[in-house]
Amino acid sequence: MSWLACVTCAAVALVAPAAADAAPAACTGTAPIVCHYDVAPGNYDITATIGAGTGLAVEARRRIFTPGEAGTRSATVNVREPEGQPTGQGGTGTPGLTLTFDGTTPAVSRVTVKPARKARVVYLAGDSTVCDQPTAPYTGWGQMITQWAPRGIVVANYADSGESAGSFLADPALFPTMQPLIAPGDPVLIQFGHNDKATTAENFRADLTALINGVRAKQGFPILVTPTVRRLFSGTELTPTALHINSLGVDLPAEMRAVAATEGVPLIDLTAKSEALVESLGPAESSRLYLTLATDGVNDNTHFSEYGATKMAELVIDSLR
Repeated sequence: MSWLACVTCAAVALVAPAAADAAPAACTGTAPIVCHYDVAPGNYDITATIGAGTGLAVEARRRIFTPGEAGTRSATVNVREPEGQPTGQGGTGTPGLTLTFDGTTPAVSRVTVKPARKARVVYLAGDSTVCDQPTAPYTGWGQMITQWAPRGIVVANYADSGESAGSFLADPALFPTMQPLIAPGDPVLIQFGHNDKATTAENFRADLTALINGVRAKQGFPILVTPTVRRLFSGTELTPTALHINSLGVDLPAEMRAVAATEGVPLIDLTAKSEALVESLGPAESSRLYLTLATDGVNDNTHFSEYGATKMAELVIDSLR
């Protein structure tokens, strides 16, 4: 059974059906259509009847539905406060649940929101390449992976910008907040390395092992994820810095692979997978994955465009399957 095949949920509808030719009462605007519900933090099943070409993002730009055919679609979503990054970087958002129906000509005729009492939660622990980035064009792969999660599976993204494995352990808003929420069997994907630029091999291993032990203490299921590559080329190949050889000469992905083997936990080698993708595209075409001055107003060879974050999320999903 794949990680996507899990439980379904039932509860009480918070929104009554609307007329077929009108948006629900809780929704405003036309392009996009924004719907807001005053609900407490937690997990919620949402069902929406939408028109052709209508997509859905929730909270801090988490992609739930990609634009497609008209019909009724369902998903389970996580509501947190703050709604984006756990430390509040980039803004804390609005309490409750915000649904944004987008696309060329978005249309929605019915929305229901129900507490999801038995959702299987997939937790994410990581840095700015993973987190729910509140402001475009910056996009973490964690806010794009949600489009592959069916109803009954919910992604709770506790990744935060600038975090190393050690700082994620120490900050009260991060692992100390996430760990008590982990239920037996919940997968926890752990990606660090981008901000461990001056971390010794011994400390990096110790921090990763502490995260694994913390997840196991709650009977969760830890999965290590090596960091996505930076777009730094020497000719047609990525540089050691792009592949996360840090300033002390520590090969951080190799250390993570070793910890996975020692601790007996699964590992997604996202460094190797993203390296293959970026190098196959080459220095010019791979720029679409990241942020460019011409397209995004900023040159950034570490963080992703929405397109790039989606491609990284696809690599993670393929590995999970």
